[in-house]
Amino acid sequence: MIEVRGLTKRYGEVVAVDDLTFDVPEGTVTAFLGRNGAGKSTTLRMLLGLDRPTAGTARIGGRAYADLERPLRSVGALLDSSAAHPARTARDHLRWLAASNALPAHRVREVLDLVGLRSAAGRRVRGFSLGMRQRLGIAAALLGDPPVLLLDEPVNGLDAEGIRWSRAFLRGLAADGRTVLVSSHLMGEVAQTADHLLVVGSGRLLADTPLPAFLAEHTARRVRVRTAQPDRLRGLLLAAGATVTRDDGALRVFGVDAAHVGAVAARHGVPLLELGSDGRSLEDAFLELTAATREAAA
Repeated sequence: MIEVRGLTKRYGEVVAVDDLTFDVPEGTVTAFLGRNGAGKSTTLRMLLGLDRPTAGTARIGGRAYADLERPLRSVGALLDSSAAHPARTARDHLRWLAASNALPAHRVREVLDLVGLRSAAGRRVRGFSLGMRQRLGIAAALLGDPPVLLLDEPVNGLDAEGIRWSRAFLRGLAADGRTVLVSSHLMGEVAQTADHLLVVGSGRLLADTPLPAFLAEHTARRVRVRTAQPDRLRGLLLAAGATVTRDDGALRVFGVDAAHVGAVAARHGVPLLELGSDGRSLEDAFLELTAATREAAA
């Protein structure tokens, strides 16, 4: 339901978004990843009609956001958790949004319950923690019960319980058949939540792939093994077709799994002090893929 074709945004000589083309399928949580300055926020703003593209199109359900008659019924968005007026209560913030799109008043109560803010509905937003503001922003995105959700760093500021809730909540929305596009820097959460990845760097699309396929391609598994007879075990494993390197007193084995390494050692009477599988994380793969496109480094 989200279609981006040749999307480009220039600010003078700076190309923030460079000819992006992708689709976001229904019924999935799609993670939109990129380093700082990669063009993620600009892309989301163009999807929501907040920035005008230099070239290309960004459509939701086949239409530009500006052409949607009741946009909250079609698209829910969270770009900035501080957008709510600090002097309004959580309930009043949602009430005026509901009125602007002719949504029923009972929907305000429903979304406050969904995000766990019923008891804080009458409190002014200025007294909210960052996590509570995030929940209020998610409530606003859900107000029109939209089929499409665009969420920029939705777990920012949430505590451990809130992050777990958000994870299950996003998965539930996708299971309902909704289109969920989430921008995040928390790779551990992405690995547990997303079905599909879009990775951008310097405004260009670097990857558009299901999460399992990305992990299979970029996070080859390794076996770490320690033994009192490293040279002997290394020779046996090389003879079995594995690739073996040394690493801090241990052997790193590629091409076979831990069970195979253990079987070779047992068959030849080689005692093992440590045996386990490890692999690069999604974060490792992401950093490697985007290394050439980073805008700043510590």
